[in-house]
Amino acid sequence: MTFPPIDGYAFLSDTHTAALVAPDGAVEWLCVPRFDGDAVFARLLDRDAGGAFALTVDGAGPVERRYLPDTLVLASRYEGRAGDAVVRDFLAVTPGDPEQPIRAGKLLVRQVSVERGPVRLAVRVTPRPGYGARPATWERSGDRWRAAGARLWLDADLPLTADDGDLHAEVDLPAGRTVTLLLGYDDAPADGTGQPGGATDPERLVERTCATWRDWAARSDYAGFAAEAVRHSALVLRGLSFDETGALLAAPTTSLPEEIGGSRNWDYRYTWHRDAALLLLALFRLGHAEEGRRYLRFLLDICAGQQTLLTPLIGIDGRTDEEREVEHLSGYAGSRPVRVGNEAVDQVQFDTYGHILDAALAYQQLTGELTGEQWGLLRRHVDTMAERWREPDHGIWEIRGPLRHHVNSKVMIWVCLDRGIRLAGLLGDDTAPVERWRRARDELHAEVLDRGYDRELNSFVMWYDSTEPDASLLRIPLVGFLPADDPRVLGTIDHHWRELAVAPALIRRYVADDGLPGEEGAFLLCSFELVSALALAGRRDEARDLFDRLMALAGPLGLYSEQMAADGTALGNHPQAFTHLALVEAALNLDAAGDREALHVWAERTGPSSAR
Repeated sequence: MTFPPIDGYAFLSDTHTAALVAPDGAVEWLCVPRFDGDAVFARLLDRDAGGAFALTVDGAGPVERRYLPDTLVLASRYEGRAGDAVVRDFLAVTPGDPEQPIRAGKLLVRQVSVERGPVRLAVRVTPRPGYGARPATWERSGDRWRAAGARLWLDADLPLTADDGDLHAEVDLPAGRTVTLLLGYDDAPADGTGQPGGATDPERLVERTCATWRDWAARSDYAGFAAEAVRHSALVLRGLSFDETGALLAAPTTSLPEEIGGSRNWDYRYTWHRDAALLLLALFRLGHAEEGRRYLRFLLDICAGQQTLLTPLIGIDGRTDEEREVEHLSGYAGSRPVRVGNEAVDQVQFDTYGHILDAALAYQQLTGELTGEQWGLLRRHVDTMAERWREPDHGIWEIRGPLRHHVNSKVMIWVCLDRGIRLAGLLGDDTAPVERWRRARDELHAEVLDRGYDRELNSFVMWYDSTEPDASLLRIPLVGFLPADDPRVLGTIDHHWRELAVAPALIRRYVADDGLPGEEGAFLLCSFELVSALALAGRRDEARDLFDRLMALAGPLGLYSEQMAADGTALGNHPQAFTHLALVEAALNLDAAGDREALHVWAERTGPSSAR
């Protein structure tokens, strides 16, 4: 069996876990009891050992797939030898409360409706707990089947047979017949509410899930540039937000390769702080203030729990796992090793502080709700950077090499100090050592201009006194370190576009030796950030053309992975939150077409009275 294209997988979410559905209709990725749990279906990473929930219609050709409008409900049309069927796949959700606005039903629903019959339907459910380490044992329990050792149960109005860890059925269905398969995880009730009690009503499951997603999407009144893509990306981001804490996963998968057949395969089922402010601003701007508040609280809880240096990433519940290799999986298209956990948690990345303080300032500008205790936590971290800004770090891209004076890290330390100064003013804190912070900020700014900028190249560089390009430097005007029309910024845009391009619309994040074999693809976040940098620089036509090219490279369901090869092959974990977040930012910057980053300007002008 060959591997489907990475961006061909559909993404389903109940905000507690996610499922990925291959183009042929097989669910090939599902972790329980949550996003970062044990993968019970992992055929995504091994065609033989991984396990899957397969559903096929005899004689069907390529399947037509789409999301129902403003939902994460997948509709697939199968045209078989003698009939046609439509399958609706989703993870059930229901409206929650302010603490959990969307509540997970912990139920994967697969509903097959025969429009023209007869249709021969085949179903095979093959869970393999432990990331494919062992088969499950199906046992009959009343009206449903339970998979011992996998925390799964299955209920279906089909004649199922258990055989060597598989549960399967093959039936002929007449026109007008609808069958529903319910796969519950973590002892979920069958009504898809996540709450005890209630009877299963398949149509009610569909209606309630669609209504929940649509009610959420309807909060946004954005109707500007690329509004449809922005709304879809917002849904993806919401689907990647953990219901219990508001944390944002970078992606719901692990070890999808940055190079086919290579070893650059990482676990992305964690929260990175590198775009904390951007996420918070986007949530508020698109009408999702409650989610913005929950995410800020999660960030501040992390700040409170880490008394020394902040880690660049954290688990969705505030904990992290040690990195290990899953040796029994062959990896996507032979890309090994398959990793669980992420060693980058141990790195020193000073840019983290800038992202968190930037988010805190935006939050205070929008809501005025920061408490004295919360400011005390943030103030401690500003002090840390005022003391340690001269030290080297590992940099934003987690290169597993020596500590260096990374220019992006210095810029983001400047952001930390600058936002700390501004927050002290907004909060009326007369005891904060603002003058010391200001001296450190200004000295750092001068040092970056002196040692982080190469006059011959007319560009900022990756680390002090180097000549290496680094796409993260495209954010210099986006965070206000220099104006977008500064000649040094314009030179940086042109130099990086030229040196990092792998195709007309695609740029890498760097080309420096990172100590790993092979090479990665273009980094889609950086490609969209190039759009924003061009828009702020007044080069709107170039920015619009680049944005259109990137939109044409989306997967068939409008989803983006982390990276892309020059020929358009999707690479890396999927779907990637930062790619969709950068798409939203680029669209809003194009919509504003101003000389300052649109989201920050909007936050400054909105004020607490307008926060929803």
